[in-house]
Amino acid sequence: MALRLLYLIFVRLGNWLVLLGRSSAAKDVELLVLRYEVAVLRRTNPRPRLDWADRAVLAALVRRLPRRLREHRLVTPGTILRWHRRLVARKWTYPNRTGRPPIDDTTVALIEQMAREHTGWGYRRIQGELLKLGHRVADSTVRRVLKRLRIPPAPRRDTDTSWRRFLRAQASGMLACDFFHVDCALTLKRVYAFFVMEVATRYVHIVGTTTNPDGPWTTQQARNLLMDLGDRADDFRVLIRDRASQFTASFDATLADAGLQVVKTPPRCPRANCYAERFVGTVRREVTDRLLIINQHHLRTVLDRYATHYNHRRPHQALQLTPPRPDHPTAEPGWTSIRRRPVLGGLINEYEHAAA
Repeated sequence: MALRLLYLIFVRLGNWLVLLGRSSAAKDVELLVLRYEVAVLRRTNPRPRLDWADRAVLAALVRRLPRRLREHRLVTPGTILRWHRRLVARKWTYPNRTGRPPIDDTTVALIEQMAREHTGWGYRRIQGELLKLGHRVADSTVRRVLKRLRIPPAPRRDTDTSWRRFLRAQASGMLACDFFHVDCALTLKRVYAFFVMEVATRYVHIVGTTTNPDGPWTTQQARNLLMDLGDRADDFRVLIRDRASQFTASFDATLADAGLQVVKTPPRCPRANCYAERFVGTVRREVTDRLLIINQHHLRTVLDRYATHYNHRRPHQALQLTPPRPDHPTAEPGWTSIRRRPVLGGLINEYEHAAA
């Protein structure tokens, strides 16, 4: 800092020596130009920012001006006194003052996430959720964070439900079912497979396989499905099916007794049951179109093994590339030894970290 001050003084002295060789007329013209520039700058920026070097030079030179010119300078006696008060305040202000500690970035991110995901939550509601997670903050802190993020309070926040959130809420209580068939390799006998998918989690139940999917058989599969779901059957309210002749009135009545409402898709509208149709396409591309099925028992064995892979190991785009019910925790990065586990004789491969 001292070297810089000496350098500035040396530069100013050099400029003054240069001025000695100039005529008085040239100096007067330069003064007029400089005064006009100062007037323009005062109109555009009435409060200029000065660093410590500017203040030192101006404070030293202003005393050499006449009184009439000294009153119109940037640095006035009041300015000098204000600088002095600022220096005194800085000296006697302790750096570690007591007060409210700053809020960390993790808590700020949680407050923003809760406010955006729950438009009806106020400051106290968010404060309570943070307390459950181990973050002790005041409701005024939540208000201050939301104000800084320009998120309005709950009464004025957007309460209109988005289509994505609405469809996800609807899908949480929906089941979708359908048939698909496979022709045996030697006998060319057609075997039908009946499956049910939990739409929200994409979990698939291979309920049964048969060569004669009539009404009584399909009704029995509805009973088997309810037994498979167990207590979780109360979590579902709607089952989507097409208008195939296998689905009789007894099938709908069996599900209605369990509290499930059967919804029929419009005629010739497979997209109305898009989740089930997507699974049919997936199982054909990955298994049945690449494998010769010998008989009904062989098909059931293949589908059971594939359903295990589909439900517990296969990544799903709709689930952020995670399985519906993963049976392995997500591994930490840094493993170098990878083990390959073949499924269906290597038709599909699963990869996991080998045990040390």
